[in-house]
Amino acid sequence: MSNWLKMTNAEDGIRVVNGRVQQEHKCNGTSLFSSTPWLCSPHLQTVFLQLFERIPACNYQRQIFKTTDGETIALDWLRNVDVKKTYKEGSDGVPSDDKTPIILVIPGSTSDSNSAYVKHLALTMTKSGWNVVVSNHRGLGGLSITSDCLYNPGWTEDVREIIDHLHTQYAQAPLFAVGTSIGANILVKYLGEEGVNTAIVGAVAICSPWDFLIGDWFIKRKLVQRPYDRALGIGLKNYVELHQSILPRLTDWKSISKINCIRDFDKHVSCVLANYETVDTYYRKVSCSSYVLNVRVPLLCISALDDPVCSRETIPWDECRANKNVVLATTQHGGHLGHIEGMMAKSLWWVRAADEFLCVLNSSSLIYREKIQNTTVLDSPAKSIDQAPYVSIREDGLVTAFSNDPSDEIGNEQLAKDDKAGDGIRVDNGTVQQEPNAATQFDPVCVPTINAVMVPVKNCLNQLSRRSKMSMWALACVAITMTWPILGLLFFKRKRRHTFSSSSAKRWP
Repeated sequence: MSNWLKMTNAEDGIRVVNGRVQQEHKCNGTSLFSSTPWLCSPHLQTVFLQLFERIPACNYQRQIFKTTDGETIALDWLRNVDVKKTYKEGSDGVPSDDKTPIILVIPGSTSDSNSAYVKHLALTMTKSGWNVVVSNHRGLGGLSITSDCLYNPGWTEDVREIIDHLHTQYAQAPLFAVGTSIGANILVKYLGEEGVNTAIVGAVAICSPWDFLIGDWFIKRKLVQRPYDRALGIGLKNYVELHQSILPRLTDWKSISKINCIRDFDKHVSCVLANYETVDTYYRKVSCSSYVLNVRVPLLCISALDDPVCSRETIPWDECRANKNVVLATTQHGGHLGHIEGMMAKSLWWVRAADEFLCVLNSSSLIYREKIQNTTVLDSPAKSIDQAPYVSIREDGLVTAFSNDPSDEIGNEQLAKDDKAGDGIRVDNGTVQQEPNAATQFDPVCVPTINAVMVPVKNCLNQLSRRSKMSMWALACVAITMTWPILGLLFFKRKRRHTFSSSSAKRWP
């Protein structure tokens, strides 16, 4: 559990245990996920939300935003006051002096503000007192693209400009962000690129792909994953064909018309527009897993271990543990953007968990203090790795942890003294030294001890074994070669004796 989470848990009562976001003192109840019994399969969880779930009605207010490269992006607002009174056409939107916290929603691939899960999220958060703004990707949300560039999982420029615009326009309102699927990858990558320079004070990433190179291999590995690959590939193909007349850099439209998987789309479209040589290079560059360590704001990451689209193998477990700002919550079930709960399947658990998490952050002053203190939080581990070895090899061949921290050196020294109370080995300043045993002081001229004989032998073997990678194999071959004749001779004598006794017994009348 991260240090930031411990601090928040102590004052604000939030904790995440086994995929359970628990909030005490600030809200009633806990966010324990219990999936709908008749949606026990991850595929049912994933498909039900897209095909059969009743979509809630959301009366968005649209704001047109222009990027620096001439692109037009639709920002769809759902204010807290809009769900409490009748919607009025042509209202002025959110006042610039409004202090209501704002949540920026970044949808997934080919999704927009009208997607079912986006409306679930927007309506739930708005009823909880937030102002929600959905940032539709380029060419989505009913608008055509106005530049020769499409969005991709690694394109963070649009999000960066939108966040700067929201922070400038609504300077008194705390700004949070929620990313789903591809939007989660964009959000985490943006937070890693910006570090402490972002206006975001808290974020949630839902079902992030994390590593596209592993994800591409996963989605083609089994027959049950291939329909998702085909559906997403065809959806992306239809998306780019809508803007064929505005994309002059795409010339091989014959190959584009045959796209039926994600990799084909990335080969003929994404790599061409983003100027990448190969698809694998593109996947390595746009993956957010390498940016997790640089995140400097509180970030909750929710993933289902049975996600049929984004494999659990892509989750950067070690990076999430190493960064104290990141809280990783995984559930055994849930599918991709599913987590449908209740007998009537009317609610999404990850929406409720995100609401509780951001509610605690908004009511806590730790988020602002932590953001300032985290400027160099990851510099020390990097320096210690660069300036010191990872391990220390003692004279008896044992491997112990080694650190530049004085306290660690004291601990290692004490541990070595305790372990070697009978061997006369001590560690001073990271070096191994041999000394007579303080407890049993023998004259070295007198009867030699077993340790006095074995330690030089161990040292010789250790030095010999560290000469090269083949030394141990050489020693093993020498040992086998030397002992094989002796074992063969003993085996031959025993067999000969047994044969002689048997023949004698037969001759006996």
